[in-house]
Amino acid sequence: MKNTKHFLLVVICIGFVTISYAQSRNYKIKNGIGLQGGITQFDILTDNFETKSNSGFIGGMAASVDIPHRWYNVSYNIQLSQNHVDILGETPASATQEYIEYKMFTANVSFLFHIKLIGNNFTLDAGPMLQYNSELELKDNTKEGYIITGYDNLLTEDIREISNFNVNGAIGLSLGVRRLKLRAQYIYGFTNILGKLNDKDLDIGNNDKFKGNQTLLALTAIITF
Repeated sequence: MKNTKHFLLVVICIGFVTISYAQSRNYKIKNGIGLQGGITQFDILTDNFETKSNSGFIGGMAASVDIPHRWYNVSYNIQLSQNHVDILGETPASATQEYIEYKMFTANVSFLFHIKLIGNNFTLDAGPMLQYNSELELKDNTKEGYIITGYDNLLTEDIREISNFNVNGAIGLSLGVRRLKLRAQYIYGFTNILGKLNDKDLDIGNNDKFKGNQTLLALTAIITF
């Protein structure tokens, strides 16, 4: 009988400790859906062309997960953007140089970690990104027939068919309180966005193969519900 009482006492103590420990590990994880929009600055880093960054716009949605007991939060993001880049070209007749403007539509899906620098109010954001993009389109079709500077026979319309699927990395900072945040984000393309041009029979003389990496600076505002 005495041993039975001791056994029951041990069981009760273990149960109490287990319940108390489990309760101390219960955290309220919050999910949120956000809308975002802003402006971009896009460029292609390449030795093949002389480029100049140009502005565009971006918008999308974010599904965020707030994890109170961790030093980070996470989010899934879908973004649509129209970006512009200028490439130096020459008029066929006079060889006068001018920047030719191209536009490109993109759809990005990213998974970001948000490292808490000052709670949820100031975070360092980083993660991978998958991108589908359109061809490079001339903003002004009257620029067809212009020659890309540095080449003898490469025309402005010849470089439209760039690679449509690319892998990027994103890093940035977010600042805000509660439902409103401002985010500055730098996106770098790890893959060769000009790679598809190497599959075409283009007259580029003795120039090397096409290689370029995209860069994008995005400044956005995010409202979370």
